[in-house]
Amino acid sequence: MKLAVDRRGQGFPVLCLHGHPGTGQTMAVFTEPLSQRCFTLAPDLRGYGASRTGQPFAMIDHLADLTELLNAHNIQRCLVLGWSLGGILAMELALRSPQLVSGLILVATAARPRSQYPKTTWQTEVNTAIAAGLNAIHPGWPWAVKTFGLRSHLAYLMQQHTPAAYRRLTREGIPAFLRTSRPASRALRQALGQGYNRLEDLSQIQVPCLLLYGECDRHIIPTASQETAAHLPNCQTIAYPNTAHLFPWEVPQQVQADIVQWILAHPEVILT
Repeated sequence: MKLAVDRRGQGFPVLCLHGHPGTGQTMAVFTEPLSQRCFTLAPDLRGYGASRTGQPFAMIDHLADLTELLNAHNIQRCLVLGWSLGGILAMELALRSPQLVSGLILVATAARPRSQYPKTTWQTEVNTAIAAGLNAIHPGWPWAVKTFGLRSHLAYLMQQHTPAAYRRLTREGIPAFLRTSRPASRALRQALGQGYNRLEDLSQIQVPCLLLYGECDRHIIPTASQETAAHLPNCQTIAYPNTAHLFPWEVPQQVQADIVQWILAHPEVILT
């Protein structure tokens, strides 16, 4: 499938893969700084955003789409950054096509993902909708956060309910949620239901890796991310205290600085 893609900057290519729900636009927190020194590609994965489809598909189809995207841009090697589901796809791409991947930046993800996300209730869904609507008008409004946000899904996705995080949520997150197709959700459920686990294969990934996670993440728990890092031969890990699954929106400047510092320490990941 030909994917819609957000392209920025010039230089060595960096493929940025979003999570579920998500779009290429939700990766702007990464592409904005990285495009100052590299050529970033942030596609809408199949079934997400502008890459719409009503046809059923499997998770493996994402990899075929991404390989075709790289071929269309004549990219023979790239740095791959993946957030949540995007991190899983990044590891899969490195395992299946190692010649394409110069390095991995893995964000809030795991090769054997596990969750401690609480059971959803109708009250949670209602509070989430109200919190999203109010914060679209007044991002980070303390009353709206306290009254609705802390009783919604946002209570488990963020720890630091800042105006900046809510602006990202309103501008990028909510549109991504609304544009996520049923086939995309179904493909992810099927993969997780089959007990996805690639830990034993991670020793094959020899390129430099950076794994970032929030210490309060309940969507993909920290121990799952730590376990993944332990199985990667060449991996640096950074934990962010008092943050959750959306930590790149909670502490964006720190995350961006850490990524740039890691790249400067591993220049081989952006060299042809």
